[in-house]
Amino acid sequence: MKRIGHVMPSSNVAIEPLTYALEAAAGDRATHHFGRVSVTRVADDPATERQFALETMLAAASLLAEAPLDAIVWNGTSASWRGIDRDRELIAAITTTTGLPATTATLALLATMERRGWRRIALAVPYTAALTDAIAEAYTAAGFEVVHAARLDIDDNVAIGNVRGDQLRDLLRAAARNEPDAIAVVCTNLDATSLAGEMEPLLGCPIVDSIGATFAVARDLCGIATRIAGWGEVLARG
Repeated sequence: MKRIGHVMPSSNVAIEPLTYALEAAAGDRATHHFGRVSVTRVADDPATERQFALETMLAAASLLAEAPLDAIVWNGTSASWRGIDRDRELIAAITTTTGLPATTATLALLATMERRGWRRIALAVPYTAALTDAIAEAYTAAGFEVVHAARLDIDDNVAIGNVRGDQLRDLLRAAARNEPDAIAVVCTNLDATSLAGEMEPLLGCPIVDSIGATFAVARDLCGIATRIAGWGEVLARG
């Protein structure tokens, strides 16, 4: 039995229940342990930026690593708009400090699409225009073509966590334009993984949800393959 530690935003309500459900579906080969950093707002402003300071993130990861873990993840997508190198710096610092392999939701999302050759992507995000544009710019710089972006213009993370059901389905439908290879759901407070099996046949493309992608890549770090039927193409293919 492997142990995976997750540093996550304090106001997030989606990660834990979905991660537990996925692990049960995958055969209960790992346990998941959670620590939080204060994140309540996601906007293009200094207050948002301060929430993700390297020192804050590293302190949370170090505290979590006082438990005997096999891997640590930053289960948040902030580097998608702050710059992907921020996450590379973070995981290097975590590994140096704790001795544990590490990844992040942004790196997991990009690696999942890269591995499958999905280059033409659409974004489905809850964020404001400024953050959405920054994500598109960062993913373009990483070698992806962003063919469309659908957004909800929300900057409060509690409100983001309340997006579910038909509102989330509508966001996915809005993103599925211009025949993307995949829809990237860039937020770990939206549970699109639970809708992937239902929506992918209707939209004609896979859904790469941040929580599901992070779950699978974190288990990969521990040497555990992930293949789960009924939760969409990403998790079915492993």
